[in-house]
Amino acid sequence: MEIIELFIDEEDEVSGIEAISVVENPAIESDFIALKNQEFKLATIDKEKRILMGAALIPNKPIYRKSEEQEFYIYFSKDTVRKASELFFIKGNQNNTTLEHQLELKGLTAVESWIVESEQDKSRMYNLNVPIGTWMVSMKVNNDKVWKQVKAGEIKGFSIEGYFLDKLQRPNEPIKDNLEIEAQAKIDKLKELFNE
Repeated sequence: MEIIELFIDEEDEVSGIEAISVVENPAIESDFIALKNQEFKLATIDKEKRILMGAALIPNKPIYRKSEEQEFYIYFSKDTVRKASELFFIKGNQNNTTLEHQLELKGLTAVESWIVESEQDKSRMYNLNVPIGTWMVSMKVNNDKVWKQVKAGEIKGFSIEGYFLDKLQRPNEPIKDNLEIEAQAKIDKLKELFNE
């Protein structure tokens, strides 16, 4: 099965991430967490912060895709993840959100964004053990219907929407072998499930 690297052409105006979708099953297989309000001694009423924190893109993670008859895996290098995170804000897309890549949403804004640089990252405080190079996002939810879905467990993570170029050649990074091993392990597991 082919493993395809997706990357950003900075010369192309449409290349990059247009929106972040809130979804039940994120392709990167990483759920976000919902942050609740800390207790403030001066506050008389505790209200929820309504902030979601999670991975928007994980570098070198194989993501299964199927297009008509073709099955393949895609992935993003650390460099592409960083470029995507920067261009997302440079192009002013922090308010662009959808539900399950279908319905445009209002009242959701990316309020914080960073790349995980070390094991002492803020994401570790919330038990989000993502690899170094991951693009993390915190999103404020000022949409009551969406927040109800988050609390009901119907929305669990982020999924990006964007335009990328692809490169069929495999990278020279050591991750190539890991991607192939991971992909083959998933295929073998699926074969076992369907043969039983």
